Amino acid sequence: MKICVYGAGSIGCYLGGRLVATGYDIDFIVRPKIQQELQTYGLTVSDYKGFKQTIPANQLQMMIDPNAAAHADIILVCVKSASTEQVAYELKAILKKKTIIISFQNGLSNVGILKQILTEHTILEGMVPFNVAALRNGIFHQGTDGALYVKKYEGLTELVNAFQKTHLEIKLESDMQAIQWAKLLLNLNNSINALSQLPLKQQLSIREYRQCLALAQLEALSLLKIAKIKPAKLTPIPAQFIPKILKLPNAVFKIISKKMLAIDPLARSSMADDLMAGRKTEIDWINGEILNLAKHLNLHAPINQKLIQLVKRAELRSEPKAWSGFELKARLEQVSKMRPQKSV
Repeated sequence: MKICVYGAGSIGCYLGGRLVATGYDIDFIVRPKIQQELQTYGLTVSDYKGFKQTIPANQLQMMIDPNAAAHADIILVCVKSASTEQVAYELKAILKKKTIIISFQNGLSNVGILKQILTEHTILEGMVPFNVAALRNGIFHQGTDGALYVKKYEGLTELVNAFQKTHLEIKLESDMQAIQWAKLLLNLNNSINALSQLPLKQQLSIREYRQCLALAQLEALSLLKIAKIKPAKLTPIPAQFIPKILKLPNAVFKIISKKMLAIDPLARSSMADDLMAGRKTEIDWINGEILNLAKHLNLHAPINQKLIQLVKRAELRSEPKAWSGFELKARLEQVSKMRPQKSV
């Protein structure tokens, strides 16, 4: 089985690195900056449980040219969502056989884009539940737990076995829409974490930030209920009850949510990393999905729309403002009564 990781950012480097560390032959299609970093330091993958392994640069197969994917059996697409269409056309021009392509990307629209362009290939939804932090010098660190999910398909036995050997749990699921919506509800914290400029564990320990997340989730859950979409149960607490837990006082929340706070102290959201590095974020493919759903239902989603506005303003600043929990909560409460508003 020949696997190619297309897009070696945090997720691509981590998943591919765990497979290489177990002895699998992986091709990485990388940006020049990442290639230079990995050639200098090698690739180190680690996790919050204490696992750590470094793969020397001479054992990494890194290419900038997309032609490296031409003969792959399975391609893991891990690029930022804004690059999905470009990647699809690049793959369409070079693929030599009916390859299986798995999208391990944020949001819900990437697989649809890939399917529209790569009509002769099997395109499957994938979901990465855990946070991966890029700690510089080729180090990619898994800071939270969770199982990988991929759309159920009969040709994935060898891939599942490969990930099991890396001790990364992978589950095949028929209803990936429910899985993706559940993950998106959790990912609504990415914008709040980015605006806070704090590590995830510290941010989630502050009640006012959690109340901001509860506002965003309640708005999304209201829309999902209207659309008759039921998110999957990815956490011990069902999605519809999480906002209530988030709003609890700090002392009570700490007791009830030990698993939620089982986060590496260094972990930040990928959106926070992008914002601090001056890169464009994926806000349109996370909170933007809530706006898309609202528009489809002829409704508004003012809470998530405000978070998008604040993140996009921060993208334009050389030194983004760090929002306190009190400031952010007050700003969000100004724009909504916590229910989606009818579109005019």
